[in-house]
Amino acid sequence: MKVGLFIPCYVDQFYPAVAIATLELLEKLGVNVDYPLNQTCCGQPMANSGYQHYSEGTSAHFLETFSGYDYIVAPSGSCTLHVKEHVLAHDGSGPQIYELCEFLTDVLKVSELGARFPYRVGFHSSCHGLRGLRLAKPSEIVGEDFNKPESLLSKVEELKLVTLDRKDECCGFGGTFAVFEEGVSVQMGKDRLADHLSKQVDVITGADMSCLMHLEGLLKRQNSPVKILHIAEILNGTTLSKT
Repeated sequence: MKVGLFIPCYVDQFYPAVAIATLELLEKLGVNVDYPLNQTCCGQPMANSGYQHYSEGTSAHFLETFSGYDYIVAPSGSCTLHVKEHVLAHDGSGPQIYELCEFLTDVLKVSELGARFPYRVGFHSSCHGLRGLRLAKPSEIVGEDFNKPESLLSKVEELKLVTLDRKDECCGFGGTFAVFEEGVSVQMGKDRLADHLSKQVDVITGADMSCLMHLEGLLKRQNSPVKILHIAEILNGTTLSKT
């Protein structure tokens, strides 16, 4: 099995530790991982803004860059969904792309992680992962609640995963939505945080760094001690900084 690691732009530029944790985690699990150095943006920002035709070049480049792999794995539900629906949809001969958590549960079928994280954790289900990739399936669909990322967190020693009141609620980021509808976006983010904070969490995690970046900004403005970590960092055994 040969995996091509796709790292979204904002992770590469602002949260490289997430990319490193993803690579280390996959390698610990025995995966042969390659990081194509000539990869670029997948084109999601343009497509989401209504300019899909401007992303044709990035789509062609993506296909060329990741051809020859068995799987493509990305620590991002939103970019994974974009590539799946807009880049790979008409290329049945190429590799399949998986968001990191679904790759661990559906392909590797991970049963042990060897990670320890002794903190109270709230998991934010991002919209693209929840509604697009179906990383979480409510009881009315499958008979019982099943959340792929949360199933992985349950395998981390000493981690206390809290139960949120509105676990399927959007954080309000939405890419350019946060720019054009700033007031609504901020209030939605505050509402999302209030749910986590009411459960006295130490850490908020998720599978999309874009949503976590939005929540992190709001936490900093509130001078909150609550930390933000991408799920890859927790599953990889990251130690929580005290600063």
